[in-house]
Amino acid sequence: MGTAPIIVHPPSPTGGRGVTVRQGGILGLAHSDQDVTEFLRRAGLEDAEPLLDDPRWVEWRGGRAHTYEAA
Repeated sequence: MGTAPIIVHPPSPTGGRGVTVRQGGILGLAHSDQDVTEFLRRAGLEDAEPLLDDPRWVEWRGGRAHTYEAA
């Protein structure tokens, strides 16, 4: 496993991906990149969108990055 502080989990069977922070727990269920950036904004990261493609910040687990539909 990586050491990125933000984890976007695999798509759920009904769609959406859980988003967690290693030290802070569950942020929510995202259905888009906009949802992820809003969760991160609420957690204190004002300009989080550029971080979504930075593996030092975000670890995308299971499935392709930026894909929220069930497989």
